[in-house]
Amino acid sequence: MLITLLFVALLAFYVAWNLGANDVANAMGTSVGSKAVTLKQALIIAGVLEFTGAVLFGHEVTETLATKIANPALFAATPQIFVVGMVTVLISCGVWLQIATSRGLPVSSSHAVVGAIAGFSWVALGVNAIDWSSIGLITIGWILTPLISGAIAALFYSQIKYWILDQPNQVVQLQEWIPWLSTLLLGVFGVIVLPSLTEPLTNFVIEQVGFTIPSHDIPLLTGAIAAVGLTMISWRQLADKRDKGEILPNPVERLFARFQLLSACFVAFAHGSNDVGNAIAPLAAIVYINRTGSVPTDGITIPLWILILGGAGIVGGLAVWGKKVIATIGENIIALQPSSGFCAELATATTILIASRLGLPVSTSHALVGGVVGIGLVQNIKSIKFQTLKGIAAAWLITIPVSAALSAAIFSIAQILFF
Repeated sequence: MLITLLFVALLAFYVAWNLGANDVANAMGTSVGSKAVTLKQALIIAGVLEFTGAVLFGHEVTETLATKIANPALFAATPQIFVVGMVTVLISCGVWLQIATSRGLPVSSSHAVVGAIAGFSWVALGVNAIDWSSIGLITIGWILTPLISGAIAALFYSQIKYWILDQPNQVVQLQEWIPWLSTLLLGVFGVIVLPSLTEPLTNFVIEQVGFTIPSHDIPLLTGAIAAVGLTMISWRQLADKRDKGEILPNPVERLFARFQLLSACFVAFAHGSNDVGNAIAPLAAIVYINRTGSVPTDGITIPLWILILGGAGIVGGLAVWGKKVIATIGENIIALQPSSGFCAELATATTILIASRLGLPVSTSHALVGGVVGIGLVQNIKSIKFQTLKGIAAAWLITIPVSAALSAAIFSIAQILFF
């Protein structure tokens, strides 16, 4: 069993590696494409934040994927079949993500996991073992996510273009808009990140100090202080005329570059805490079965070494293979400036947040591509490279069936060999 665990751990690292190479473009693709940061800087920043998010907050999503997607009660009498099924999920997802990454195509690792679980469940227990309602929701999400994100990005960018970029005195206009942009940025991303970051402090105040406060008070106070601080710093930077070594000579775009970098940091942290579960949930389930002899049916504790393994895999894949998908999102759909890249990331975060509140399964990849296209429609429809979009859409369409077919085939072979 030790050899099996070592093999599964390597597979989980392999999936995390491919996940980092593909999905982290969601956080940094537009920042690199708009020249807000260099590729090297993006890799370092995203690497640190993805790893931190995965290790600190990756346990919740991992726990859900390990116990809620496939019905564990159906495997209670045959945990060894569940173990083999989880191994096939890892292999299928890793292979598909590697194929997509090698072609520079941004795909959804979450959809690949769902497809792979459906594939092995069908072979193991029959067609009724698949939760077809979940598949239907994912399909709806695939259609709506890029449309909603594109509409939001177009709205954001059209307003910034009208009130700031197209005005004769851009700097004065931007100066007036900085407080609103700061509040918007930290409001959207704060709802995603701050509740998790401030939860330990909230618990300490309630349990140790004995002061009962609503759970949202500290995140709101933190966000308000951060928004005021960002506004003051931005005003000071805008007034400073001595930035001669910057890549962007335009002071307006230079400030938007800083806003965009901050937004990219939030997305990277949130992505690491969320999507690492796609890589390590099967490993966590197998480790649990090895320790207890039973299939996990409720919440499980995720060992720290598994979270570290997933975070390290994401960072390694990002550093070695990430540049292809980053180039696709940041450069090969439309040409981006920091102002437009900032709007794309803000629209992505807003879409994901709305979907989370409605309980809809969506993909960050779909949201960001939709946001970039929405900006292209505002700028000039001829600026959109539709050939790139065709390849991306094709990859989206076939992710679930391909991962399901791979998983079904691998599980069928494993059944012949081991059962």
